[in-house]
Amino acid sequence: MIKMGIIGLGHWGPNLLRNFDQHPEVDVKIVCDKAEAKKIKRPRPEIVFTRDSAAVTAADNGIDAVVIATPLSAHFEIARAALTNGKHLFIEKPIAPTAAETLELTELAKRQDLRFMVGHVFLYNAGIRYVKEQIDRGELGRILYIHGQRTNLGPVRPDASALWDLAAHDVSIFNYWLDAVPAAAAAGGSAFLNPAVEDIVNATFNYPGNVKCNILASWLHPSKVRQITVVGDQKMLIWDDMSHAEPVRIFDKSICRAIPEQIEGTLSEFRFSIQDGQIFIPRLRQCEPLKEECNHFVDCVLHHRTPLSDGINGYQVVAALEAAAESMRRQSMTIEVKIAGKYR
Repeated sequence: MIKMGIIGLGHWGPNLLRNFDQHPEVDVKIVCDKAEAKKIKRPRPEIVFTRDSAAVTAADNGIDAVVIATPLSAHFEIARAALTNGKHLFIEKPIAPTAAETLELTELAKRQDLRFMVGHVFLYNAGIRYVKEQIDRGELGRILYIHGQRTNLGPVRPDASALWDLAAHDVSIFNYWLDAVPAAAAAGGSAFLNPAVEDIVNATFNYPGNVKCNILASWLHPSKVRQITVVGDQKMLIWDDMSHAEPVRIFDKSICRAIPEQIEGTLSEFRFSIQDGQIFIPRLRQCEPLKEECNHFVDCVLHHRTPLSDGINGYQVVAALEAAAESMRRQSMTIEVKIAGKYR
């Protein structure tokens, strides 16, 4: 049994508590939050409640693994304490506010030989994994660009912009699908509700092979949208997380040159052929991504495996977000994504 402690029971923490507590190989021993004990719903009365995170991360408390779901600003110090004291670690995305802090935690976990996993929950989504298979098999042809939209009316976060809160998901998905990290980023945002925090962000990430990945992230939209379009030179697809019946649709559509050789300065230069075929809707096994993610962490701890969304994966995402945030501060200038050579 993995003896576990969970820190942070605000917006997302209760969902993690529910899933880990239901796992047959996990014993949740202690939970921590700044709220009063009477406001915290514990699935079992024997679970200890504390308002002190040090009680969860202490070296001699018998806890094997720690889960962190606090506001971003608190991640680094708590995570460092947990890893230093020999705890396996599951931490909600993003790992830390800076790439340097994220890298420090990643290398600390490696030195301590601890499992370090980041909560990029969409990597455990059946639709996202199916799209990965299609891209890897070359079903769409050469990937030209990817466009994502992640919007809703709230919840508004005071501690992190829409870039860090929402677009972090999409960057993790882009990296996963393309098996790459972006070389550069350019972004623009607007802060309508809180002058210190952008609630609407448009960001573009430049990947190897001249693949452009764009994302609109906003918590100031009237409808909830979780959708990504992938355009290949042979086929296209749409992943729609809000469609439970048809989360993935593959379009046999493309545009290609009408004749093998187009001569510049002649009419042939402008001749293209549009392929407009059928739409294929695969049948996917429905599962709860968060449950899959939690099960994966437990499996990695018990069997000494590297998580799919490990510290390196999280570091690469934070480095891309950091470049996009710097771009917003510099009037949408294109900024290089700086990643340590051995982790690129």
